[in-house]
Amino acid sequence: MAKRQFGTDNSADQWKEDLRHLSDTVEELVKATSKDASSEMHDLRTRAESRLKTARARLEAQGERIYDETRETISQQVDCCDRYVRENPWSSIGIGTAVGVLVGMLLGRR
Repeated sequence: MAKRQFGTDNSADQWKEDLRHLSDTVEELVKATSKDASSEMHDLRTRAESRLKTARARLEAQGERIYDETRETISQQVDCCDRYVRENPWSSIGIGTAVGVLVGMLLGRR
């Protein structure tokens, strides 16, 4: 089974925030220039709207792909754990007991 690591640090959140700000800024620009009747501004508005829609569609598609990959990876890990527990029931009981005792001791110290 191939191991995959997904970055869950703040950089993804920062990207999301930056893209949201960019999207909001472009929308404000399009609305602010909507009263300008020149054909050049109309063309610029049309291109900006088109690029914004394209970027949003790509981001949504990438988000869905990452979600599907993550769900598949988690499903494989759950299956692996299930298989281990079924093949080694007594080891699993021992591990569960040890973890329960450790958590109980840590909670008891409070």
